[in-house]
Amino acid sequence: MMKKITLALAFLALFSGINAQDKFFTKSGKIKFDATEKNSPENIEAVNKTVTCVLDTKTGNFQFAVLMKGFEFERALMQEHFHENYMESDKYPKSEFRGIVANNNPDNYTKNGSYDVVVKGKLTVHGETKDIETKGKMIVQNGNIEATANFPVVLADYKIIIPQLVADKLAKTASVLVDCMLTPLK
Repeated sequence: MMKKITLALAFLALFSGINAQDKFFTKSGKIKFDATEKNSPENIEAVNKTVTCVLDTKTGNFQFAVLMKGFEFERALMQEHFHENYMESDKYPKSEFRGIVANNNPDNYTKNGSYDVVVKGKLTVHGETKDIETKGKMIVQNGNIEATANFPVVLADYKIIIPQLVADKLAKTASVLVDCMLTPLK
């Protein structure tokens, strides 16, 4: 009887370990956005290097969250205006994406390679949630996964108001680059 219980616990532990291997995670992902208008002499760019991201390779569920105050600009005044005037970071402290890798193939995550993916879900920015779909890439290297995507975000869709004073410097559509190096969740 004791052997059966021990054997059952061993199988349970083994299968629990397999489930844990399906989940990949980071707290140090990177999101960069660029809202520079074409002919503007000034770059409107920021980077956040504290993005939390989780991927379930079995189901394709994919989500990330970012604290808005983590975005850093080259110029302090630009950063202040971003947080206080445009993003209202005290009122809307976090942005997030919740979705799925639409063409998920769990086998791809078991071998090194680069895989094109389509990601679909809901992006919440500035208190507004919109459906998005974008192409991305999953690069598997030695048991880790680098998830990347580059997609446009129309600022007006998220009720981000651009004052007329800076309308010639700030693009109406920002380019968003996501780059997250995911490791197995333990």
